[in-house]
Amino acid sequence: MKAERHWACARQGGRPGSVAAGGFTLLEILVALAVVAIALGALVSQASQSLDHTAHLREHTLAHWVAMNLVAERQLAPQWPRVGVERGSALMADREWFWLVTVSETADRNVRRLDVEVHGDARRQRALAHLIAYVGRPLP
Repeated sequence: MKAERHWACARQGGRPGSVAAGGFTLLEILVALAVVAIALGALVSQASQSLDHTAHLREHTLAHWVAMNLVAERQLAPQWPRVGVERGSALMADREWFWLVTVSETADRNVRRLDVEVHGDARRQRALAHLIAYVGRPLP
């Protein structure tokens, strides 16, 4: 019996007659909270970056669609595009997109090159999409 009591005292912190609380210490709780706070901070940061990337990809995808529509219009038009620069705007996804199409000659006199740039604002400072296409002379 004496040996059992000694073992129980050692398990309870070494004081005879003391009762083990069975809970966590303040230090353990603070460490756990710090780990959770760091993990949540990283999770919020990743979610924010993901939203930024999604908006960026959406903007570039829509600009590319505008460029492809411009090329399709030029390819289906009955008249051949003149060499030079055209500027304009197009509406897609409830937004106005500003474009610049540069038409140039190629080594083949029956083919013209189209360089298309699409911008998100009228200042045209940074192109969101670049596209190069070729248009053949329409058949009579």
